[in-house]
Amino acid sequence: MAKVLLVDDDPFFLKLSEEFLKPYPDIKVETAGSPCEAIPKLQTGGYDAVVSDYEMPGMNGIIFLKKIREQRINVPFILFTGRNKEDVMFEAMENGASACLQKGGDLKAQYSALSRQIGEATREKGGMN
Repeated sequence: MAKVLLVDDDPFFLKLSEEFLKPYPDIKVETAGSPCEAIPKLQTGGYDAVVSDYEMPGMNGIIFLKKIREQRINVPFILFTGRNKEDVMFEAMENGASACLQKGGDLKAQYSALSRQIGEATREKGGMN
């Protein structure tokens, strides 16, 4: 089972994500409402992946990614954003993101794609069987 930390400043989106990822038995979801809340959780370890929004107050998803990499927290990082900008996605990948997915559209398809990305990223790190 992959233990995943979802990071987003929108409580509705966090709840929605938890609900849509429930049908995937290989994924256990925990949430954080900001990167500042997420960093201490990640420092304690035990997470197999991080799924983060891009646009958040105080620290965007790429700065968050850089911060956790500076602290040698090397869990797979998936940027899950509503922002459709190639430069953002390119910058995320350049800084060590495992994947970038865009929010929006059909929710079932969106979360199916996210669950696949989580599975692929954690298998590469040895997290899921």
